[in-house]
Amino acid sequence: MRTRIKIYSHIYTITSMKLGKYSFGIGDRFAMQGEAQLRAMLLAKEYGIEICPVWNKSNREHKFIGSTPAITRKAADQAVATLGWKGSYFVDADHINLTNVDAFLPYSNFFTIDVADFIGQPPSDESLTSFVERNKKFLGNLQIPGIADELMVTHELLENVGQKFLGAIHNAGKIYRHILAQKGADAFAAEISMDEVRDAQTPIELFFILSMIASEGIPASTIAPKFTGRFNKGVDYVGDLQLFEKEFEQDLMVIDYAVKIFGLPNTLKLSVHSGSDKFSIYPVMGRLIKKHNAGIHVKTAGTTWLEETIGLSMAEGEGLALVKRIYAGALNHFDELTAPYATVIDIDKQALPTAETVNHWTGQQLANALRHIPDHREYNPNMRQLVHVAFKLAAKEGQKYLDLLAANKDIVGSQVTENIFDRHIKRLFS
Repeated sequence: MRTRIKIYSHIYTITSMKLGKYSFGIGDRFAMQGEAQLRAMLLAKEYGIEICPVWNKSNREHKFIGSTPAITRKAADQAVATLGWKGSYFVDADHINLTNVDAFLPYSNFFTIDVADFIGQPPSDESLTSFVERNKKFLGNLQIPGIADELMVTHELLENVGQKFLGAIHNAGKIYRHILAQKGADAFAAEISMDEVRDAQTPIELFFILSMIASEGIPASTIAPKFTGRFNKGVDYVGDLQLFEKEFEQDLMVIDYAVKIFGLPNTLKLSVHSGSDKFSIYPVMGRLIKKHNAGIHVKTAGTTWLEETIGLSMAEGEGLALVKRIYAGALNHFDELTAPYATVIDIDKQALPTAETVNHWTGQQLANALRHIPDHREYNPNMRQLVHVAFKLAAKEGQKYLDLLAANKDIVGSQVTENIFDRHIKRLFS
């Protein structure tokens, strides 16, 4: 994909690897479910939906598990070869920065450049002045097609947006150019991620963030903004659906307009992080991307690990015993496991059954408690969230855990495939 971006008074031709119109992040904590995940994409294809798979795993998760980017690449390549996948596919270096990107360079062709930690970092006076000068033509009432709300641009607003986001996007530019120098323009796709912050970006902020991205010469394939509401791990969206719908549609309109105005790639699309299990917003997103003929990238990574625990529970025997042991360990190490995820989980400890109680459950009971079917009488969203963040305990089991996954490949894999296709893809595209 080639696009022309105007930077100051010059025109630069930049390229990037093309990501499909629809793509799913299908990360895998233990690199064991590549085939099961890809089968969901094949089922989608049978229904006429082309979805590009993106295997994603962050540096933090690699550290927790003790894995490497090479393992993620190998698992993806093996799944593609085994199932004869003919479409494009990607391996994502998820939430990287300059301190950890190098380990991913030989193995990844998708890079999620996370700038959340740099939002609010003061830019230089020169860069702020330059940003305001480049965008002063938008002063007054900014008319973005499709957005009825009046968007008023003042000199003060430009300075405030610049102060808040310029440092972050300059950092993204440094990371992008570092990757570019090592891999070449046609060898990867880039995402700009700013979802892990407290406040959602407004439409006018997103518009000028995209102006900054264009000025940095980044041919972004996707952008992950923060949406209003809680995107808790492994459970449904918590928030005002009408407000989400308004924000999501306005973001679509902003991207469409910014592509035309700033010369960004015409395939630029929204990325929804922690998108797994947000069932109530799937019909909203599906309706809006259809209405506007827009693409979307949805990250569903953590769900795979949960489906492994469900499959092992259903397998009974050693698999069930291991899941019960992991749950008991999660209760004992609750604060340690939940602390890193405090902003994306909401667990009522009083609603968690004791380890002793769970030890008397059948495998089907435990699977029903963990499987995300909201109206099932045995479903427990508090248990699901706790087990979601307890994957480190499975990692401590080492080869024993991997051997159990291999021994129960069919029943575990069927849970993974069914979850991605039936509960996610079909909801989004029905």
